[in-house]
Amino acid sequence: MARSSGGQIVKSDRLESSPTAAMGAAKKVAEIIKEKGITGLIVKVKAKGGPNGPYNPGPGAQAAIRTLAREGLRIGKIEEVTPIPHNGCRAKGGRRGRRV
Repeated sequence: MARSSGGQIVKSDRLESSPTAAMGAAKKVAEIIKEKGITGLIVKVKAKGGPNGPYNPGPGAQAAIRTLAREGLRIGKIEEVTPIPHNGCRAKGGRRGRRV
């Protein structure tokens, strides 16, 4: 229906994952789907996950959800869909792990 990202909102790479960029992207998405006549949403929050990524979402996730609610959209459900490996791919670090 609608798609936007932090890179479309801010100029520099380091600010793409900031709450400010997430709020701008969420506002843009809200405008697009309001024009299409949608009033309610199911929000799916996804962190990087996988064999070597963080399992908790970044700082922009909460800001984006809050912005969607402020724009007048009804949020029915917030799902957490981070991929969690079940001993699938081999983790990096070698046979004896990462030695610090």
